This record gives sequence, C-alpha cells and structure tokens, in this order.
Amino acid sequence: MKKVTFFYIDGCPYCAQARKARAELIAENPVYAGVEFDEIEEHANPEIAEQYDYWATPSMFIDKEKLYESHFGEKYDEAKQHVREVLDRALEA
Repeated sequence: MKKVTFFYIDGCPYCAQARKARAELIAENPVYAGVEFDEIEEHANPEIAEQYDYWATPSMFIDKEKLYESHFGEKYDEAKQHVREVLDRALEA
C-alpha cells in the first residue's frame, strides 16, 4: 500500500469536497481507512508544493505521479469518483 500526498488550501471548497468524499468512501468501504494520507497545506509549505507538478487544489499524488487534480466547477460526484480512484491505486501498490 502506498501513501497519498494530498495538497490542499485552507478554506478551499473543492478541498473540503474531496475530504468529504474520502470520509464517505471510508464509511462505505472501511478498507480505505488503511490508506495513509500526507496532507500538505500549500501556502504553509511552498517549498514542498513547488516540488510537485499541479495547478489546482486539491491534488493527490502517489510518489510524484499526479492521480487527481480538481478543476473549477467540479461537482461532488466527480470529485468522489476521482478520490475513489486514488484510494484504489494506493491499495494496489
């Protein structure tokens, strides 16, 4: 199992949406609770954020591979599907 690096910004509604999706997915499938997340607030840790290739938050990586990057106007169901895909990839590794 691989650790997920999760970049977010405090107050970002899309980041809150991704967190909500993650919690809901864990409630639906408790095996997802075993996936470790390294949550990094972009503004508080610019020296870490600049080492990764992304433009928007939330963004999720395994190692340096970007698996999910939100986009403006993203709906909850879309975000949830992306978070599910990230969790599944973490479990495969």
